[in-house]
Amino acid sequence: MFSIDRRRQLYDIYVLNNRETPSRLEVVPERGGIIASWQVQGRELLYMDTERFTNPSMSVRGGIPILFPICGNLPDNTYTYNGQSYSLKQHGFARELPWEVLDQQTDDRVSLTIGLSSNAQTREVYPFDFLLEFTYALHGQTLTLHQRYTNRSSERMPFSIGFHPYFLAPDKGQLRFEIPSNEAIDQITKQPQSFFNTFDFNDAEIDWIFPHLSRQVASVSDLSRHTRITLTYGSAFPSLVFWTVKGKDFYCLEPWSAPRNALNTSDRLLYLDPNASLETEVALTVDFI
Repeated sequence: MFSIDRRRQLYDIYVLNNRETPSRLEVVPERGGIIASWQVQGRELLYMDTERFTNPSMSVRGGIPILFPICGNLPDNTYTYNGQSYSLKQHGFARELPWEVLDQQTDDRVSLTIGLSSNAQTREVYPFDFLLEFTYALHGQTLTLHQRYTNRSSERMPFSIGFHPYFLAPDKGQLRFEIPSNEAIDQITKQPQSFFNTFDFNDAEIDWIFPHLSRQVASVSDLSRHTRITLTYGSAFPSLVFWTVKGKDFYCLEPWSAPRNALNTSDRLLYLDPNASLETEVALTVDFI
């Protein structure tokens, strides 16, 4: 009923199977702990740019990349802490570093737990000791991403968290949105935007953040694929970002804990005291309509 297979291609890929649904998940720990594929009833729900995925020098466009310790980018990729300047690339380093497999469960459910710890490389750009533990689990037609963030430093640790799911959408004109906000900010022009659950997909790029959400659930229906994906997210994620590029078969609906540049502005920045942990969850559910 539940199983986890492991196969070696360019990377080790862990394949979680729930034959009840049926559903299937592919996780690549050494490629930033990314979820590379999510299938339910034989249908792929995520987009993947395989050329970028197989090129270790490029960030992945596809699957569900992890954002830590920042969401978005910093001006000149730079922030200041205690009077010292540090450099961090867009979305941080968690999506680029190899993660370790910590646990596998196939008894009453199927789940995979992976971890990422601070090291000399991370401390050069982010002067804190931490442990991240993520558990990916399949429950019927729902994928849960349970997260635990632990501060192993002797001082208070500031950070932001998020996910960057790429959902497959060959015909974006057939998408219908239920995002719990009527206002957004265009992250390209920095201008506020009214939102009535529609986007202009003739634009070359759409990059909007919804900084004020009325509830912790959003959904997107794809009439062409007869699917509805519902995203639920813990209170640690007060914002959603919608991003897409014209001519590409994906859209991203991303839960973020803080906006861009939060390490400099402290806007909605998360903090953990020494030896403290934060646990939160994001869930994706697909329904066939």
